Amino acid sequence: MEVNELLESLSWRYAVKKFDPTKKVPDEKFEAIEESLRMSPSSYGLQPWQFVVVKDEELRKKLQEVSFRQPQVVDASHYVVLAVKDRLLMEDVEEYLNFIAKTRGIDVSVLDGFRKSIVGDMIEGPRAAMVNYWATHQVYIAMGFAMEAAALLRVDCCPMEGLIPGEYDKLLGLVGSGYRTAAAIAFGYRSPECKLQSAQKIRYPKDRVFKYL
Repeated sequence: MEVNELLESLSWRYAVKKFDPTKKVPDEKFEAIEESLRMSPSSYGLQPWQFVVVKDEELRKKLQEVSFRQPQVVDASHYVVLAVKDRLLMEDVEEYLNFIAKTRGIDVSVLDGFRKSIVGDMIEGPRAAMVNYWATHQVYIAMGFAMEAAALLRVDCCPMEGLIPGEYDKLLGLVGSGYRTAAAIAFGYRSPECKLQSAQKIRYPKDRVFKYL
């Protein structure tokens, strides 16, 4: 990929407010976006998230009601809810370490030092009480990855925080699951009626947002 291709994609992307409900994202492209979410980095590599792809139209209508009736929820081709862990248990850590050992063909005992670091920080340390807060920060990294992947594929999207997490949890069956709703992303194609597509992108100049030491 050339540098100009990346920059063009960044400029082309915007948070679409009005999707064309008749246009659907091809399976191949959406699967690539799903893979960008799956491949996203996270602290310790723990991946404290679950991505809920909402296909059911009636469920999406119910979600729209607790999303301040934003049209993207029902008009977009695909709607993905980003849920994050509300707690981290020792069994989660052991499952993760065993998965690493199996994937890399090593004895899990090799990871004892890594286990100690995770447990000392996330299980027994001060961050144990703020796992949901920490996990929400992690899932926003995944959100950024998915948004850029979509832009490179010329698939529109809209990151969404304008929703009521507790109501989403009820509708999605997340209550008691160990996960809570953090945000969502709508994917699809912009409607010709979406006025923002021709609006100048508002970004501060480089010297305003960068500091070099």
